[in-house]
Amino acid sequence: MIQVRRAIPGDAPALAELRWEFRSGREPAVESYDAFVERCTEWMRRQLEGTAWQAWVALDDRGAIVGQVWVDLIEKLPNPVGEREHHAYLSNLYVKPDARGGTGAALLEAALEWTRTHSVDSVVLWATPRSVTLYERYQFARGRGRLMERTP
Repeated sequence: MIQVRRAIPGDAPALAELRWEFRSGREPAVESYDAFVERCTEWMRRQLEGTAWQAWVALDDRGAIVGQVWVDLIEKLPNPVGEREHHAYLSNLYVKPDARGGTGAALLEAALEWTRTHSVDSVVLWATPRSVTLYERYQFARGRGRLMERTP
């Protein structure tokens, strides 16, 4: 049974390793594993201690982190013409291959629930070819290139 919870700063090392797995599995890395994981761990720890980025983790039945998703608020400058001003960028939705089969959807639902409770007007992301169908099930529409957007 998969459990989803908010990420905490102490999760940063495991999340950095998942980020390495996700990105280096798609194209060759230009940075060593050790250097990247150290740099990414520090970045993630700082973000999880702050307020802009939000993250959720998926835990397997042993309590190991097997997936993650991140959301960053994008606040536009106020304007008088009625354009929406509160947006979010969803990134790094990744689940270890052996934990797939609903885990990504559970992470996405947690992130989208957070955007709803924080009055986000739209959510944007850059989808991988494999993830497009998941996002389409959650009313994300394709834009240019890999960009997808979901509005209420």
